[in-house]
Amino acid sequence: MMRVLAINGSPRVDGNTFCALSIMADELKKHGADTEIVHVGNDLIHGCMGCGYCAGSEEKQCVIKDDCVNQVALKMREADAIILGSPTYYFGIAGTMKCFLDRAFFPNYWGGHFRNKIGAVVSVVRRTGGIETTNQLRVYMSATEMIVPQLQYIPVMYGRAKGEVAQDEEGIQIMKRHAEAMVWLYKTKEAAKDIVELPKAEPFVRTNFIR
Repeated sequence: MMRVLAINGSPRVDGNTFCALSIMADELKKHGADTEIVHVGNDLIHGCMGCGYCAGSEEKQCVIKDDCVNQVALKMREADAIILGSPTYYFGIAGTMKCFLDRAFFPNYWGGHFRNKIGAVVSVVRRTGGIETTNQLRVYMSATEMIVPQLQYIPVMYGRAKGEVAQDEEGIQIMKRHAEAMVWLYKTKEAAKDIVELPKAEPFVRTNFIR
């Protein structure tokens, strides 16, 4: 069974970002996926301090232990697929979600725990900036070698007041089709895993531009 973890980065527990993720979750469940939505957007999450602890630690976890980041990151490691959802704040990811992503993804960049997992993103916006937010979310997946399925269109839903995304008929279709694509990609990976070998990880070649 496909295990999907969706991360709600909105400060509002049941706002429009949650509604967008729920549309995808409901579609995934129709196809037999075990889907959970985790809310991190209203937690008190410290930003990354750049201390390097996670890179050198055996467990590849953040040194900060008093918030939800390490716990949720472990769930992300166990999942077959991850969905990142955020509202759009000043043409970008909401602040708490940005702090969460920096600290959840950087240890797994070093540990390789997200390599070849399926990843999807969704942003919610009142008017403009949603594309920038989805691109920023997707960078985390690209940097950890995750696989993003095909899209019908940009995964942005529109709404300001709670529940308004339910009126975005095109956005609803995009979310449903993106969820279907996630299931198709998972089934394709499962069918091919004994036939086609996944790309192997290699040691990083790191070049600093200032000596």
